[in-house]
Amino acid sequence: MSRFGVMKHLKQLEETGLVVTKRRGREKLHYLNPVPIRLVHDRWVSKYAEPWAAALSDIKHRLESDMEKVFEIYIRTTPDRLWEAITDPEIRAKYNFGVGVQSDWKPGSRLEMSSPNAGALLGDGEVLEAEPPTRLVHTMTALWGDDVSAEGQSRVTWDIEPIGDSCRLTVTHDQLREGANGQLYGGWPMILSGLKTWLETGELLTTPGSLMYR
Repeated sequence: MSRFGVMKHLKQLEETGLVVTKRRGREKLHYLNPVPIRLVHDRWVSKYAEPWAAALSDIKHRLESDMEKVFEIYIRTTPDRLWEAITDPEIRAKYNFGVGVQSDWKPGSRLEMSSPNAGALLGDGEVLEAEPPTRLVHTMTALWGDDVSAEGQSRVTWDIEPIGDSCRLTVTHDQLREGANGQLYGGWPMILSGLKTWLETGELLTTPGSLMYR
């Protein structure tokens, strides 16, 4: 296959949202965007092909050695409402499997992940950047199990871009060690799907995967 053919194919995938690109100097990096794929899976094939989806997710995890994970989704809402849904602990707990995130969202402030059903903190971190309602950067240390707490600190960046009557939300989870535990980033497609569903319909996800997490 020619280089021109590859670039043409990647451009089509990028235009449909299945691939997300980021520029780093002279390089243009391409990432598979699992969010729309997960949406199709949840709507049409989850109850028939859960084992296949799990196997494909495992293949993706094994093939991607670059531990910077990028997720992109379009949500019909305003930047202010999306920012509120990300930073308000009560709203976030609605679509985030009961887990809220507490902070005053000022640079240098601490954040805590907790749930009424948990006996201890599920995670903590520090706010690095906060530019309402377009950009939020914070660290994250998972504490819900010894296996994930051993991974140490990583970083999460939320970029919100208004487009027409919608917003493009890009979540970048990086500073992960190569081969990091998949629990740290594997839940993002379900969380973002829940966020989109709640903001657009006021309802909670009721797919098999979301019910399992909840």
